[in-house]
Amino acid sequence: MNKKRDWPIRGLMSALMALSLFITATAQAGGGYFLLGYGPLAHQSGGTSTAMGLDGFAGSSNPAKLAFVGDRLDLDLLLFMPHRRIERSESGTPYDFSSTSKNSFFLLPEVGYVHKITDKLSWGITLYGNGGLNTEYSDGTSQAGTNANPQRCGDAPGNFFLGCGNLGFDLSQVILAPTFSWKYLTGQSIGITPLLAYQRFKAYGLQAFEAVSAAPNAVSNNGYDEAFGAGVRVGWFMRPLPWLDVGAAYATRVYMEDFDKYRGLLADEGNFDVPANFSVGTVVRPAKGWEVGVDVQRIFFGDIRALRNGVLNSLEDPQNRPLGSKEGSGFNWRHQTNYRMGVSYAATPQLILRAGYAYGRRPAADTSANSVSFGLLAPNPIRQLTAGFSWLSKSGDQFHLAYGRYMRKEFKGPSATAGFGVGGQESVEPYVDTVMLGWTRTW
Repeated sequence: MNKKRDWPIRGLMSALMALSLFITATAQAGGGYFLLGYGPLAHQSGGTSTAMGLDGFAGSSNPAKLAFVGDRLDLDLLLFMPHRRIERSESGTPYDFSSTSKNSFFLLPEVGYVHKITDKLSWGITLYGNGGLNTEYSDGTSQAGTNANPQRCGDAPGNFFLGCGNLGFDLSQVILAPTFSWKYLTGQSIGITPLLAYQRFKAYGLQAFEAVSAAPNAVSNNGYDEAFGAGVRVGWFMRPLPWLDVGAAYATRVYMEDFDKYRGLLADEGNFDVPANFSVGTVVRPAKGWEVGVDVQRIFFGDIRALRNGVLNSLEDPQNRPLGSKEGSGFNWRHQTNYRMGVSYAATPQLILRAGYAYGRRPAADTSANSVSFGLLAPNPIRQLTAGFSWLSKSGDQFHLAYGRYMRKEFKGPSATAGFGVGGQESVEPYVDTVMLGWTRTW
């Protein structure tokens, strides 16, 4: 277990990460709770970035690319507008109702900086984030005394998960990524990025699950808890021919402190490490002005107990697998493979047009009662389309604009609340619109 430590850097990291707490997103298409990509070029290209997109965000994708980038500063702001509506039907109880998440507009700032030390050495720094569970459902049964924990809730009406009051999760992750890259041969480079992570989490409205927890006082409505951690990303990049780039990157598991306030909810006593992941990618230039890039990414969600364990673990066997234990209930997520393609066309010396497509199956293992209910708190669309452009002004600055659409797709199955005498069918049908505004200064 990764208990909280009084690290000397903790105060500095808290202050720095506080600047980025707008990064409180929702679960992402083709990435679980990872964003598809980071930076103004990736947001235009469906997240394609292992070998594509030479900008200041190499630390978030492939640190080796940095050696091929000149001095620059990239800033962008992503407007993230998710729609999430959950519904229960066929239970024949007052819990047959629907609710739409109140959180539907987020601002996600990102920063990337590069400085070329020599022709062969470069360094930079990237600040980016992930989010996965920021949902808030405020509807309930409207009938007094219908919650499943009257000791905590009194005679309050029950919410969608039989607790009381608003129901939701809120997870924010911010990564500070200093990056170093070395062009060790003509056309080839390697890079390394320490990943300094901060995350905060809260859960509320889950009072009904306290009865099956190893730590009933650390399940729900305890406000925000925070944790720090660290990992590393390494990368390789090669340009063997003028028309061909290839790249590969691997990020270790980011080992985080435990969420002590929610050790009775998250499996393994509040542990929520960032999973390891790797990607491979290539870019071809089939004609003048054209680039076509392809990425394949693998995220090891199944290595994190809070994500891997089945929803029913604690509900079916609370004595041996209570909530918060190593085998306690989770989201029943598996490892996930994502596929991305981006296209770029230099229409004029000042204007570059880009578009992209991404696909990734939901990390949920299936649509059984062992997956669906908790999945309503972190719904995943599975396809995204993006389009955008970069404009070079007379002053030399670049301005970026992109639009993205996470396509609507229903996730439906039997409810895990059957153990509470409710049951029925549950569904969520999320979709997301995004708009990205970016600016680049080179020198």
